[in-house]
Amino acid sequence: MSEPALPLLLRLRNGVLSAVVWVLTRVLRALGPEAAPALGAMVTRTFGPLTTIHSRALENLRYAYPEKDEKERRAIAHGMWDNLGRVAGEFVHLDRIWQYNMWEPAKSRIETTGVTNFVAMRVDGKPALVFTAHLANWELPAIAAAAQGLDSAVLFRPPDNAFFAEMLLNARGAVMGDLVAASHVAVFELATVLDQGKHLGILVDQGRRGGPQVQFFGHPCTANPTIARLARLYECPVHGVRVIRLPGGRFRITCTPPVQLPRDARGKIDVDASMQTITSIVEGWVREHPEQWIWFYKRWPRSRTAQEQD
Repeated sequence: MSEPALPLLLRLRNGVLSAVVWVLTRVLRALGPEAAPALGAMVTRTFGPLTTIHSRALENLRYAYPEKDEKERRAIAHGMWDNLGRVAGEFVHLDRIWQYNMWEPAKSRIETTGVTNFVAMRVDGKPALVFTAHLANWELPAIAAAAQGLDSAVLFRPPDNAFFAEMLLNARGAVMGDLVAASHVAVFELATVLDQGKHLGILVDQGRRGGPQVQFFGHPCTANPTIARLARLYECPVHGVRVIRLPGGRFRITCTPPVQLPRDARGKIDVDASMQTITSIVEGWVREHPEQWIWFYKRWPRSRTAQEQD
């Protein structure tokens, strides 16, 4: 008798969450792009550590940083919550967050490095693959590409909640290039993007069941090989773009030169080895600013993590 009620309970839960988010987005929008991130950070710093996913973040931090003491790991976790709250406050202002003036950096919210790499990507007439990670505000690379005239598309994973999915699509669609929802048919859309000579952005710091095994912070986990498979198929340049959160509501965006991916005996891009190369680059980014990454992802098998701690 209880099973038929489950869909109704899920709908009620989604309805309540949707209503809460609807109210919060309007409050944050009214506060403006400076105050909203500060409020978001205050809320997540207060309530984030009380959640079960905070325990998962600490578990992952113990696994990744055995050399750090518990105080250091907790400081990273609290910094993570601060960053997440700011991302939430910034999300409702995606149409206002891009303030970039390369001639007057003091008046810009954004500063950049590796601009020549970006310009080369824009003018070489080739498609390209761009990887990034959930660091600082990970929406910014796609916004930067659109704002600076780069013909681009972004692969994203829509949430199950229809209200959230529509909200995300509308907010991102207003300031980004083409949006490709991850699905079993997305590969055909991605192929079309590259066939049209566009530039495809992909977040690469989450695992995928059945994906190639890589080392991340010295421990094995899986990687999503989509970007390496596309690179092998299209033989197009692969760049990394990272975002660093700076004091005063500012950001630094860096575009790397084309990454030299490993090749197999036939001269084709080696998918598994390439995912290790990309994962190692992302690990370097995370190590520089660990408090700006999302540590509660199930990046490593939980069972392995628990065994290591026993």
